[in-house]
Amino acid sequence: MVRVGIFGASGYTGQELLRILLRHGKVRVEAVTSRRFAGQPVRDVYPSFTGLTELSFTDLEPRQLAESVDIVFLAVPHGVAMDFAASFLETGRRLIDLSADFRLRDAACYGQWYGKHRAEHVLREAVYGLPELYREKIRGARFVANPGCYPTSVILGMAPLLKGNFVDPGSIIADSKSGVSGAGREPQVGSLFCEVDGGFKAYKIAGHRHTPEIEQELSVLAGRDIRITFTPHLLPLNRGILSTIYASLAKDADAGAVLSAYRTFYREEPFVRVYPAGSFPNVSSVRGSNYCDIGVAVDKRTGRSIVVAAIDNLFKGASGQAVQNMNLMCGFPEATGLDICPLFP
Repeated sequence: MVRVGIFGASGYTGQELLRILLRHGKVRVEAVTSRRFAGQPVRDVYPSFTGLTELSFTDLEPRQLAESVDIVFLAVPHGVAMDFAASFLETGRRLIDLSADFRLRDAACYGQWYGKHRAEHVLREAVYGLPELYREKIRGARFVANPGCYPTSVILGMAPLLKGNFVDPGSIIADSKSGVSGAGREPQVGSLFCEVDGGFKAYKIAGHRHTPEIEQELSVLAGRDIRITFTPHLLPLNRGILSTIYASLAKDADAGAVLSAYRTFYREEPFVRVYPAGSFPNVSSVRGSNYCDIGVAVDKRTGRSIVVAAIDNLFKGASGQAVQNMNLMCGFPEATGLDICPLFP
C-alpha cells in the first residue's frame, strides 16, 4: 500500500484528489494539509465526505508530511508551489505538482507570464505529466508537473493533426470554454452566482497564462516553434471544458482520413474517446470522469480542420490526471481508481 499526502488539500482540486484516492484501492491517504482549516475534520469543510473518512486537515511543514508518506500531491496555488517543491524532493519523496510552476521548461518564459521563477534548479527535473504523450518518462520520474486544464484539452485535441502533418502549425485558433470551478474556491466577484448565471463571456483575451504551455507542447508535436491564438470563455457551469480548435489544412485530406488518424493515434489510450464521423462531444458526457472526448471534422469549403475536445476541468484537467500520473509512477494499472463512468445528467 502506497502512502500519499495532499499538501494544500482544501481547494477544489485537493478535495477532488481525496475523492478519487479514497476509492483507489492501492493507496492510503495519510494526511491532508490546510493552514486555514487546520484541526477541522474534512467532513466539516466538505460535507460530501461524511462517513467516508475520519481525516482532519493538518498544518504540517513539508518535511513533517514527508515523514509519513511516499508520494506528495502538491495542490497549492501558482507562485507558491515553487517554494515547497525542493523541500519535498530533498526528502526523497516523489512529487506531483498541480500548479503551473513547473510546466514551462524555460524559466525566462515563465517569468514573462507569471513572474520570476525561484526554483530553476528544480524546474529542470520536472516531467510534463500528459500521459498520452510522455508515458514512459512519467514512469521513471520522481517529479511530475501536472498539465493545466485548458492545455490538456487543446494539446490532446491537436496532437494527431500535428504529428501527421495535416495542418499548418501557424494557423491554429483555440476557442475554449470552462466552468466556474476553474477559477478555484477563493471568493471572487467574477465567480459569484449572480455574476455568472445566465452569462457567457470571453476573458483574458490575447493574454491568458495557459498560452505558453499550449504553445510549448504543440511546438514539440510540430517540430518547430509555433504561436497560436487562444481565447478562453467562462460558462455558467460548475465544471467542464469544451475546446473548439481550428487550423488550416496543409494537405488534401477529407474527414475520413483525419478521423482515421485520430483513431490510430489514440487506439490504445484508456481515457481518450474519439467520436464517430458527424458526432461531437458535450461537456455533460465527461462530467466527473477522466475522459477526454474528441470529435473532428473537415470544412472543405474553407480548407480547415475543426476539432472539438471535452474534459472535466477538475478531473482529466487536474486531479484525475494527477492520479493517472501517480499510477504510472508507482507501476499500477493506469486506470486504477479512475475507471468511473461519467455523471449524467
